[in-house]
Amino acid sequence: MRAAIVTGVSRGLGEALADTLLEHGFRVLGVGRSDSARLARDGYEFVEADLADAGRIAGACTGAMTSLAQRRPSYVVLVNNAAQVDPVGRFGTLADPALARALSVNLSAPAILANLFCRIFADHGAQRRIINVSSGSAQRTVPGAGPYSVAKAGLEMLTMALATDHADPGFRAISVRPGVIDTDMQRFARSQTPEVLPAVALFQGFHRAGQLVPPATTARVIVDRLILAPVDHGRTYTYQDLASGD
Repeated sequence: MRAAIVTGVSRGLGEALADTLLEHGFRVLGVGRSDSARLARDGYEFVEADLADAGRIAGACTGAMTSLAQRRPSYVVLVNNAAQVDPVGRFGTLADPALARALSVNLSAPAILANLFCRIFADHGAQRRIINVSSGSAQRTVPGAGPYSVAKAGLEMLTMALATDHADPGFRAISVRPGVIDTDMQRFARSQTPEVLPAVALFQGFHRAGQLVPPATTARVIVDRLILAPVDHGRTYTYQDLASGD
């Protein structure tokens, strides 16, 4: 039995990833504040957890992840997908609670879940993989979107730290920058005013030019290339890498 733990399954890429993995026969554990009715079928389980509440994440997820380990999957993957782009705005204008929430969802929660995953599956004998869904924003930022970039840069460092800590050939940690996807995050970004998000024209341009990729398309590529195929430990993959076969 192959298993996957996917965060942020209520919509967008997370929902599409969970759906694609179920189609491939994986047992899927979804994690997040809300579920997706589209995923309700045999082999799927949902754990409600507010990823912005860092102190309660492990408590919410330990039971379900331990039960999954007890089923003795031959392969198990954690996909840290959940993310939020808000708050947007220049540093100095951001509300502290919103900033803390974003950093928790985008960085603290993946680190906590990776830590829990490594603990629960430490002696299990399964092939193990952690995939951190990052962004091109980890490498470059735009005015008004700094918190998101800070978190994604940290997420890629989490991947490298995991690769350094765990050299076991049965374990792999990678990051993926999935490109521009047609999700609520993109809609939120292009709906902002230039005063709040000075780079709003960039996001509006993606939409006008038809560059946004459907979540299902990106999910199939990630599953085929990064979950079902061999990967390089510690590497950050871009969507262009995956599409070109590199």
